[in-house]
Amino acid sequence: MIPMEPKEVVYRAIEFSNPPRLPITYCNRDFEWSDTLSAGFASAEDFAPSEPGMTEWGFIWHTLDGTMGQPRTRPLANDSALIGYHPPDPHAHGRLAALPGFIAEHPDRFLRFGLGITGFNTATFLRGFDQFLMDLYVSPHVATRVLDFVFNFENGLIEQAVTYDIDAINFGDDWGTQRGLMIAPPLWRQIFRPRYAEQFDAIHRAGKKVWFHTCGNVHAIIGDLIDIGVDVLELLQPDIFGVEQLAREFGGRVCFCCSVDHQRRAVSGTHDEISSYAHLLRDTLGAFHGGFIAYIEDYSSLGMSEQNYQWIRQAFHGLNGTKLSNNPYQFPSPI
Repeated sequence: MIPMEPKEVVYRAIEFSNPPRLPITYCNRDFEWSDTLSAGFASAEDFAPSEPGMTEWGFIWHTLDGTMGQPRTRPLANDSALIGYHPPDPHAHGRLAALPGFIAEHPDRFLRFGLGITGFNTATFLRGFDQFLMDLYVSPHVATRVLDFVFNFENGLIEQAVTYDIDAINFGDDWGTQRGLMIAPPLWRQIFRPRYAEQFDAIHRAGKKVWFHTCGNVHAIIGDLIDIGVDVLELLQPDIFGVEQLAREFGGRVCFCCSVDHQRRAVSGTHDEISSYAHLLRDTLGAFHGGFIAYIEDYSSLGMSEQNYQWIRQAFHGLNGTKLSNNPYQFPSPI
């Protein structure tokens, strides 16, 4: 029997149509083993940053360690800056120049077009986190103006990207603290749900899938995200919710993409704990004729050892009957 291509395996998991094996996605290395691959957009050809780390939005990215860092400037911190502000042009020359070649090079993979850090998170980068939260409550006209900048840019990218032979649009908008949503759920539903719904509808009309990453305890809006069209929900801290609870409440309604919990087991777990957790994810979230995609990321920046990274790889690939060598640098050929 000819093995099913990775692209079809992922589609079957998303559509609950009995994938023949567990699909696996890699984030930041070992992409030759990944069933999915991601491409993003480039800066405008004529963009010339005035200093290292400057983005087209005007904030400057700053890192002190191996993490992704954070912006250290807030271009819209003052109300007066809103008047003459010009956001990036989503249709600028060079934005998607690399996309055709990427697609041609990987015809067998499930291809995602990534919007990067999106929506709410980008708005806080522009205005400042505290200030933007206050805007939502006391100056909604200002919050709306900032969100228009962000969502209009994203919508322009989506409009272009869905005309290519990709499979999904990927969002990255962290909404949760450890205890719950960063804003009151009714306010989220009033301001953000309609904006996401518009984006997701456009993606689905083009025949593509919606892949949505969010961190923290976002339990309050999982049902909303499903209702407005998220096809794959990427949650990297499933212990916050409880894996069994996720399956009970939402299993079969959305395809989950989850890691061995990054805050706990992925960093400090033993070999047996990691293996058991991988089984738990597959056997609960993936128990609906599909519905689960395994996620693997090297999180050395947060304390994950190379050994634990390899144990996670062995655990997920082992569920497919692929035995990886105990030597982390000697593996059989990937699928």
